[in-house]
Amino acid sequence: MNNRYLDDGPMDISDDDILKAMKDISGYLDITPGDFKEIYRIAFKHAVERLTYSITAKDVMTRAVVFVKKDTSLEEVADILDRHLISGVPVIGDDQNVVGVISEKDFLFHMGAKEMRSFMGVVGHCLRNKDCIALPMRMQKAEDIMTSPAITVREDTPVFEIANMFTEKNINRTPVTDRNNKLLGIVTRADIVRSSCATENSTVL
Repeated sequence: MNNRYLDDGPMDISDDDILKAMKDISGYLDITPGDFKEIYRIAFKHAVERLTYSITAKDVMTRAVVFVKKDTSLEEVADILDRHLISGVPVIGDDQNVVGVISEKDFLFHMGAKEMRSFMGVVGHCLRNKDCIALPMRMQKAEDIMTSPAITVREDTPVFEIANMFTEKNINRTPVTDRNNKLLGIVTRADIVRSSCATENSTVL
């Protein structure tokens, strides 16, 4: 967050934020301009944290989710990713539950990228060899190469937790499911970035 936000202060400081700020200041509190400035600074910090915690997957997720079934052919999966200009989708099982996620990374890994550093490395391998390593995948389905089980979140999962999970798990998206693991939406890194910008803007006077 830009430091100027700390100077300007937030739009929405609640009484609870003020009380928390006062509790954070040790010793006897004699209200002076300096004391108030310190209270205001800490209250702003609590306000930002409160806003961050209050934004959940439900607030930022995409509800019209592009997905595939576990028996969708890899050729069709590739076409879907290309047509929608996305890099990954949830995989749905027979009972409509989320059973995995399939992405460009899964394709690259099974095409030999586990020994290569990039997509162009895979292309170069195909061009140099008589039998392209992608050919055996023509008869495979989404369930054959998807990442499973899928890492999912609930609608009430705070966005900051999802952001940390993306970093820790090195993933770019997570399906949002209900208690029965039914697909409700999807949250991507782009959604996190947009929500972060919105949170910062909401704290500027």
